[in-house]
Amino acid sequence: MTAVLTTPHVDEQSELRQRTEPERSWQAVVWDDPVNLMSYVTHVFREYFGLPRAEAERLMLAVHNEGHAVVAEGMREQMELHVQAMHDYGLWATVRQAPQ
Repeated sequence: MTAVLTTPHVDEQSELRQRTEPERSWQAVVWDDPVNLMSYVTHVFREYFGLPRAEAERLMLAVHNEGHAVVAEGMREQMELHVQAMHDYGLWATVRQAPQ
């Protein structure tokens, strides 16, 4: 017995429509904590993110005065890496979807 392979019929007139929604950005958020010094938080932002001193201090003051600061925004996987790095430095951090 011989197997016969056939190709399926493809309707070339049909159009595939793919609904694409723009991907929402994600944010890495650092939260205020009672443990880390402001100078240390500034140091972490400068060392890990490569920020200039003024930007690192601005973010640190937002963490201190407002309770949190968005330190990065982008693809979820990258934000998860940033949050893990912040945890490795001893900072409290989470990932959240950016508002639309």
